[in-house]
Amino acid sequence: MFPDAEFLGLDLYFWMIVAGILAAMIAFRMLAGRVGLSANVFNFSLLCAMVGIGVGYVFAVLFQSWYAYLASGKFEWGVGATFYGGLIGGVAAALALYFGAGRFLFRDRAHIRQFGRMISSVAPCVALAHAFGRIGCLFAGCCYGAPTDSPIGIVMFSAGEWGRRIPVQLFEAVFLFALFAVLLYLLLAKKCEYTASIYLIAYGVWRFAIEYARDDAARGSSGLSFLTPSQLTAILAVIAGTALIFAYKYRLKKIFDSAGGGHGEESAV
Repeated sequence: MFPDAEFLGLDLYFWMIVAGILAAMIAFRMLAGRVGLSANVFNFSLLCAMVGIGVGYVFAVLFQSWYAYLASGKFEWGVGATFYGGLIGGVAAALALYFGAGRFLFRDRAHIRQFGRMISSVAPCVALAHAFGRIGCLFAGCCYGAPTDSPIGIVMFSAGEWGRRIPVQLFEAVFLFALFAVLLYLLLAKKCEYTASIYLIAYGVWRFAIEYARDDAARGSSGLSFLTPSQLTAILAVIAGTALIFAYKYRLKKIFDSAGGGHGEESAV
């Protein structure tokens, strides 16, 4: 909407990304104390998250370059970034560091015992950061919706011109803020252990549907003519979220609860 607007020499998209990361870190700090994460596990988790953000950005660009390659047959680096690519790469890197380095840092396996609480706290924070990011997309004029003359349309600069389009970025931001609130309620009021799964399933269903209102050809190709790249990944996210529920219920929870011999944790943050 305001692609040329800047603050301190940086565009509004950048500042929304920064705002999202800071908001997520603050939320994680508050939730960690409520769910009983020890200070050491919280600090280590935060370090893993920061590494995940850095690696995730590389994967976000890589995935978009791959989608563009499938559409054009020409691989170019830096043609954009996709959220799902960043999520997959970032989570993979953060978990690899969490379990890899955690094995040596936590001899009492506290990071294993507290993993369920940690990941349940992280899920709402991801939704919160993503919501700010979508506002950034609205400012930048990317991830735009189809042209429309309906009252729901807003005038924005996208595809190199001004026009009235469906503000899918704004709709996504509203949905993600609402999802953050729901996950927060489930975690704190209902002590729900499946917030990560609910996030994957809820956002996957939403993203699959909202893609029909998108109109940015720069998304590239999924390799399947009837699915956009994000729709294909959304299906995989729903499957992963569903599988995680059963894996946690019947296997992982027992592992987390029984890890280590002692249960003397450091005081929570």
